[in-house]
This record gives sequence, structure tokens and C-alpha cells, in this order.
Amino acid sequence: MKYIVVLGDGMADEPVNSLGGMTPLEYAKTPAMDSIAPKSEIGLAHTIPDGMKPGSDTANLAVLGYDPEKYYTGRSPLEALSIGVPLKDTDIAIRCNIVTLSDDSLPYKEKTIIDHSSSEISTEDAAVLMEAVQKELNSDIYKFYVGTSYRHLTIWDNGEVAELIPPHDVLGRVIGEYLPDNQKLREMMEKSYDILNSHPLNTERAKKGLNKANSIWFWGAGTRPALDLFEGKYGKKGAMISAVDLLKGIAEGTGMYNINVPGADGTLETNWEGKAQAAVKALLEDNYDFVYIHMEAPDEMGHQGSLERKIKAIEYLDSRVLDTILKKMDASGEDYRVLVMPDHPTPVSCRTHTSDPVPYMLYDSTVNKNTGLLYNEKDAAKSGNVVEHGYTLMGRLLQ
Repeated sequence: MKYIVVLGDGMADEPVNSLGGMTPLEYAKTPAMDSIAPKSEIGLAHTIPDGMKPGSDTANLAVLGYDPEKYYTGRSPLEALSIGVPLKDTDIAIRCNIVTLSDDSLPYKEKTIIDHSSSEISTEDAAVLMEAVQKELNSDIYKFYVGTSYRHLTIWDNGEVAELIPPHDVLGRVIGEYLPDNQKLREMMEKSYDILNSHPLNTERAKKGLNKANSIWFWGAGTRPALDLFEGKYGKKGAMISAVDLLKGIAEGTGMYNINVPGADGTLETNWEGKAQAAVKALLEDNYDFVYIHMEAPDEMGHQGSLERKIKAIEYLDSRVLDTILKKMDASGEDYRVLVMPDHPTPVSCRTHTSDPVPYMLYDSTVNKNTGLLYNEKDAAKSGNVVEHGYTLMGRLLQ
């Protein structure tokens, strides 16, 4: 038996009036999901424990079978694992986004945050800008590291786990009340605007109609994680396929193998087919028991508030990933199980994460039944199946 998770980050949503009261998942054309849904276990899963913030960090830990209340020590330390940055017990890792603030003459604290991803900036462009930040802001206490796209890292020697607000939670707002209480962190954010707003690369980006990547934004602070090995915990040899440092870091921390797919970048233009083909190869040729395929695009489209592009991301996940996997696994003759789900909702109406339960679909190629249900939020609620602790779903998948 082979085991697969197809994770559509932020794929769940709320009913949308312009879609006739349907959610993007319900409205999207998803023939691959529709083909297995009636034969699957459909239900709702709570991936965010009460009192914890609805992040991709806590939620993906839960989907992978790790209780966030036990294992979570912060988002950025997981990303540090992916980048290969060693952490001391006294280090604090902090996510360092490159964001777009309003380009105006107002004081820094009176500026408005326009875009948390700077028009989904490429890693190549971001590296040029981060080099300028490193040159001016690196010190014995604070060190900056290049990550992927808009997602980067700062290590604070002998720091503190400060309360920091994610930029995607305050899009379109004046930033003053959301800046860090720590004076040094605030000063570095303000200084970064002076460094980046007039940078030649940003001047060129503006000419092309792209958002300037003109400020850093700190959030997601945490300490060095201690995760149990996935194979030791579940007895399965696992692999991760993701373009996102957070998921790669979780894989690194749990001893899973990171499969890097050329052209996989976490955007709507990612290499969808390449991810599907890499998953099948890992299972059928490379002797892995379990593959976790993480697709970031639905979440990014939710943050952008783009209903049309979120629907397209869901349809791509269905036609270019799930359909390929189902056909190739069926042709192989290998028994398999597939878990399809989001980690959390990212509704286009609010452009950030929520803690609502998410729909899951667990398909077993050896089971023949007909529930009459489709895979969406409404049918999941109708099923009556509710998983109160999302981290127990992995046990169901691998039972």
C-alpha cells in the first residue's frame, strides 16, 4: 500500500454570493475529485487547536500527524531548517517578508501595507534586495538569510519570542499599530524602507507595473524545534514535495526526504505536472511509502483576494496533480490511499487564514462504496464525520 497527501494550502473558503452561494471549491470544475469522492470518506477536520493561531505552520504539522500543541515552537525555526541555518538554543528565528508599503511621503508608521508578497517577487529579485539589507543591517546580534520568493529569515542572537503580526493579516491597513513593540525591530523595518524603496531594482519593477518590494516585515518568531522522525513515528518512509521553506523545514525536522521539482515556486504558474510526476516516481520507482504534495497557490490567491485565480488554482490542483496521480497509480496496479485536504481556509473575502474546520477526502483504491457525496465544504458538513483533532487523520490514512 502506498500513501499520498495532496494538500491545497488555504483551499477551503466561505460561500460567495457571486458564485450563487457556492464556495470556490464547490464551484470549481474538479472531475478528478468528483470521480473518487463518492467512494471516499468525506468529512470535516479541525486542524487548528483552540487558542492557537491559524497558520500554515500549525495546520501542516497537524495534517502530517504532529499535535501542534506538543510540537510547535514557532514558524521561522522550521524555515531555518530548510535554509540550512543552524540554531543555538538561545537563538530566535524570525520570518522576514519583503512586502510592499505605500510609496508616499508619509512617515513610516503612517504608511499602508499593499501586498505581503511584493507581486509574488521572484527569488532572484528578492536575493538582490536582501543583499542590500544584509549589507546595511547584518550585525553580531541580527543576521539576515535569503529564503524563497518574498519569504526570508532573520536570526536574533539571545533574542526573545516577541509578539509579531503577520503582514497578510493587515493588508490594506495603516501599519503603525501593527509594528513590533521591540524598538530595534521597528528601527530595522523603518531603515529597510530607506534601503529598498529607491533601490534600482525596485525602480525597474515599478516601471514594469510590479509592486515595489520596499520594506522588510518581521513575524513568526520562535525557538529551535524538536520534532520526532516521521518514519519512527509512523513506520513509513516519507518524502515531501513543496516550493515553500516552511514545509521543507518540517520535512527536514521529521527526517523526510525533500524532493525539489524544477519550476516549483508556490505560485499559480508553478510546475504542477512536475510535482505529480515526482510524487509517482518516488512511490513507484524510489521505494517511498508516503508522499506529501503541498500546493501553495490556493492560499496565495486567497491572500490576494482573487476569486477567479483561486478557482483556477483549485482546478489546476485537480487536473494537473490529482488526475495525474490517480491515473498513474491505477495503471501501476499498486494499492494506494489518498488524502485530499487544505491545511486551513483562506477566504478571499478576508484575505487571511481562519480557524474553521476544513473538508477532507480519504480515498482507498481497494474499497468500493458509494456515499453520494462530493468533495466540498457543504458535503463535508453534511457527512456528519468530524475529526476533532486534525493530527489524528494521519493515523487514519496510514492505518
